Amino acid sequence: MPEDELTALLTLNRIDGLGSIGAKYLYEQFGSAQEIFRKRGHLKEIIPGIDSHIIDALCGSGYDSFIREELDFIEKHGIRCVTPADSDYPARLLDCHDAPLVLFSLGNVNYNATRTVGVVGTRKATEYGRRMCRTFIKELGQLCPDVTVVSGLAYGIDIESHKAAVEAGLPTLGVLAHGLDMIYPSSHRSIAKQMLQMGGLVTEFMSRTVPLGHNFVMRNRIIAGLSDAVVVVESAAKSGSLITAEIAGSYNRECFAFPGSVGDPYSVGCNELIRDNRASLITSALDFVNAMSWDDSANKGVPRQMDLFPDLTDQERAVLERVRLKAQGVHVNTLIVDLNIPYPSLSSILFSLEMKGLVKQTPGALCVPC
Repeated sequence: MPEDELTALLTLNRIDGLGSIGAKYLYEQFGSAQEIFRKRGHLKEIIPGIDSHIIDALCGSGYDSFIREELDFIEKHGIRCVTPADSDYPARLLDCHDAPLVLFSLGNVNYNATRTVGVVGTRKATEYGRRMCRTFIKELGQLCPDVTVVSGLAYGIDIESHKAAVEAGLPTLGVLAHGLDMIYPSSHRSIAKQMLQMGGLVTEFMSRTVPLGHNFVMRNRIIAGLSDAVVVVESAAKSGSLITAEIAGSYNRECFAFPGSVGDPYSVGCNELIRDNRASLITSALDFVNAMSWDDSANKGVPRQMDLFPDLTDQERAVLERVRLKAQGVHVNTLIVDLNIPYPSLSSILFSLEMKGLVKQTPGALCVPC
């Protein structure tokens, strides 16, 4: 059996056919990866219907040479490994059913930054798309200096987003579709090194994982999961950025898109997102900030009127104030990050506020003011 939790998680990660959903399910059922291996001989009784090849793989897996080499690689390069048992695991990912059990990162990555926005788009960005991307991030940095920009380090809008964030002095995270032993495309190595100073590189893949097509789809869910909102700057009718937008919607994240000219092949995707009400139209960073209720200055000097509820605790008041900032609702994960309240405590607070008729929870873990 693997001798420590990280080794167990890496070994679990090696089992073909298990996938992120299956691995997360097993992890939640047993509470740790080591416990899965400890009870692997009894999985049939504990989880009826589990695929026999997974049990065989668990029983046959061990501390093999590949895992030893991976642990050596992690130590040699100072790679940070974060798991759900760690306090700095991304709170925004906790409720995502397909969240990875291990995230590997290089740089000064803050997974729980106060505000994060995913910026995605076509790899064949036009001058219009590049200009809109640069302007959006520059202005967003002026309006919200604490925002972190998340993207995928790919050609086009992705790399423009990272470059614009670096130029604006904003932290930016590049989510990779491969291991940290390479940079793909290699031409982005220079900007990747700059990103390590403020932000960094993040992946769920171990070293020697090549950037195959399906890895990019998996990568997209992490971009969406790490973000409070996803902004699509430019997109064709079929694009990975549309997949990211779809995933963001399934995670109850806000989704926005910049419109483009009718008939422009690289604006079709954005225009259809807006037309189908799958994304809100924005034309500037100010539009985005207002829609997200991130304009703190708008609330300065406004009486809070919390005296109407003298029986609230300080934490209940803080949660209620944050929920009231956004009429359409605030996701539980956002509250955890913004207010630094652990999930068990927040659940109790929300229940108390709901009993007092001040807040209600809707499907999708959204909290809205009554």
